[in-house]
Amino acid sequence: MSHSPIGRRTILAGLAAAPLAAALASAAEPAQAQVSTQAHIVIVGGGTGGIAMSNRLARGLRGARITLIDATERHDYKPGFPMVGGGVWSVDRVLMEPTSHHLPRDINWVKDYVAEFDPTANTVVTRGGQRIRYDFLVVATGVQMNWGAIQGMDVAALGQNGLTSVYAGAQASADTWKLMDTLRRTGGRLVTSVPQTPIRCGGAPVIMAYLFDDQARSAGTRDRVHMHYYTALGTLLGQPDFNRDIQRRFGERDIGFSFGQRLTGIDIGARRATFTVVAEGGGARPAAAGAPAAAAGAPAAATGAPVTATGAPVAATGAPVAATGAQTTVDYDFIHVVPPMSANDSVRNSDLAWKEGPFAGGGWLEVNRETLQHRRFPNVFGIGDINGTPRGKSAATIKGSAPIVAHNLIRVIQNQLPDQQFNGYSSCPLVTRVGSAQLLEIDYDGNLIPSIPFVDPLADSFFAWVMKDRLLKPAYVALLRGRI
Repeated sequence: MSHSPIGRRTILAGLAAAPLAAALASAAEPAQAQVSTQAHIVIVGGGTGGIAMSNRLARGLRGARITLIDATERHDYKPGFPMVGGGVWSVDRVLMEPTSHHLPRDINWVKDYVAEFDPTANTVVTRGGQRIRYDFLVVATGVQMNWGAIQGMDVAALGQNGLTSVYAGAQASADTWKLMDTLRRTGGRLVTSVPQTPIRCGGAPVIMAYLFDDQARSAGTRDRVHMHYYTALGTLLGQPDFNRDIQRRFGERDIGFSFGQRLTGIDIGARRATFTVVAEGGGARPAAAGAPAAAAGAPAAATGAPVTATGAPVAATGAPVAATGAQTTVDYDFIHVVPPMSANDSVRNSDLAWKEGPFAGGGWLEVNRETLQHRRFPNVFGIGDINGTPRGKSAATIKGSAPIVAHNLIRVIQNQLPDQQFNGYSSCPLVTRVGSAQLLEIDYDGNLIPSIPFVDPLADSFFAWVMKDRLLKPAYVALLRGRI
């Protein structure tokens, strides 16, 4: 296993930087001259992007009316959910203050959800029937978790019968670790599923697999835990260098994986999952030779390949599983489910959504990927996960784009054209085990764009771990308040 060449002084400097980073994160940006306007700006969505934009616009505009529409009363630190589910953090570390604590004082907060967008009439309609007109609109609705796309799935059953997901919230993340802690003591079959759609925090499923493996090893029971990672995609991660590196690490750590297989059904009581082949060439990549048996008393598949309910292997090593549409049934003791995701129905069914191209299927917001201004409605901007752009569904993307969206929107309010461009920056400290991480930083096109000279993106780094464990949450709070 390669390690980043960071010496003792650098590590100590990283630790020493933790309180400094927190202090810097809480410091305000240099004051900018306010722009006077009587425009009414509506922000739809009270997550990271919506809160950050409300603070930036409140500080950058004088006389504007700003309305935030979202019914969520509490804001949790979602980037920390994998750390809770992987047994690294207690759940209290991701619980944050009420949403009101992060909003500017004079904002008009409508505690409802938007059911309909009418951009031609510059109007939104809430679920409660309130029609709200705007001069300018910021769409920050995030992603919609489509649990119902998995037959038999019941979100209320998470935390029981081996069914888990850190994507369902803070408590579900805590329940994920509770069940994993039990499994690592008893052994059994552990399955991870990844959908075919874009997802929030694309590195989280890999982080969960790494932490599950590491926690089982720390308990001395890894030889009794059979792990298999099913993805409906053709890669384990979209960035080519990291994809190859993860495949290598999975092989070294006896984590089997299969491409082109989508979770389409689940029998919660029987602990049985159904995967459907979604692309030709999808197949099993077994764990390394000597991988653990599937479960005590159960017949083992060939070299870690996935098994059916009867215990028969579903495919030869590296061979296509079956034609598109073929199904495989897999028994499990523990399953971590990542649901299919899309734009919210209110956006998806509106004129704001892409109508053609790669982002149309998910109903994502049709924005110019550089300016993040809507391509057909110039008084509309998007921020965060809702945007129909390559990659970029992460808090780091919001950090990089919020100043640009605020700046460009203020220029449009002044009848000027947007003049700042976003490169699609996205980042993920990819935790490889407790105490170690890789720092993935990429642009729209998947190019690696490392920002810390002494951190090799593909090497295990203690400094990247310190960032994830200690530094990023204070920076996140500063992001919400529009300070970074």
